[in-house]
Amino acid sequence: MAAARPTVIALTALAPVSWGTTYAVTTEFLPSDRPLFTALARALPAGLLLLALARVLPRGAWWVKAAVLGALNIGAFFPLLFLSAYRMPGGMAAVVGSLGPLLVVGLSTLLLGQRPTARSVLTGAVAAFGVSLVVLEAAGTPDPLGVLAAVAATAAMSAGTVLTQRWGRPDGVGPLALTSWQLTAGGLLLAPLALLAEGAPPALDGPAVGGYLYLALANTALAYWLWFRGIGRLSATQVTFLGPLSPLTAAVVGWAALGEALGPVQLAGMALAFGATLAGQRAPRGRTVAAAEPFGSASKNGRKDSMDLTGPALRR
Repeated sequence: MAAARPTVIALTALAPVSWGTTYAVTTEFLPSDRPLFTALARALPAGLLLLALARVLPRGAWWVKAAVLGALNIGAFFPLLFLSAYRMPGGMAAVVGSLGPLLVVGLSTLLLGQRPTARSVLTGAVAAFGVSLVVLEAAGTPDPLGVLAAVAATAAMSAGTVLTQRWGRPDGVGPLALTSWQLTAGGLLLAPLALLAEGAPPALDGPAVGGYLYLALANTALAYWLWFRGIGRLSATQVTFLGPLSPLTAAVVGWAALGEALGPVQLAGMALAFGATLAGQRAPRGRTVAAAEPFGSASKNGRKDSMDLTGPALRR
């Protein structure tokens, strides 16, 4: 699969590469200590734009499913991501995201009852080890709240990925519509929270306006469309192991633009994480891995349209 679809893999990889720039944009151009507003400004305009382009609304159970996926992938992930960015150096905050592949493997086992292969666990462990090398050698002392926020953000996104695999997409609905539902649902969830917790929106200067436009259009609308498009055409393993490209990009941007240090041990860790990303693009040989199939429409994947998260409904 990987050899036959290099273009799809390359286009999907642009999403995590773009997300790797989020930390530098947040810390350099956006108002400080406004994670909820920043998350809202990133999600809701992008969601409404894509919804206007898709012109498709959820039906039936997909109103609830879209809300759940939007809460995990957007409503929880975005503010936690920005909170970690505000409290830690960009590279240190982003590398925690490399733990995503292992979390996806574990959650797939728990929620889908599917056993991972030894190769997927080993590849995820190598990626996590590379992450640990980068984190341990990062400049400064890790902020506990920032680390916790980064881990929670990764867990939320991993859970959203597993549920996206489980539920697929409604028949006849493309990745553009699915992306718009999640971004809009997540944005609507964030709106009252941002108002209650942070008050009125802050005054914005030119760089902040430019930063928010970049985050909403290129970093979110385009990047998430590419991501969910890839989810529909690649296996979950391949998509998940593209995630480490985000922290690798963040570390490089932090070094090149923000003056953050990259020592020999960090470089070795980055090499290991990148190697795990490449290894993760090899298609699984069997069907025992939770991520062994592309996650397109539910009917194409042979799944019933169920909201049950426990028991026989999750077994194939």
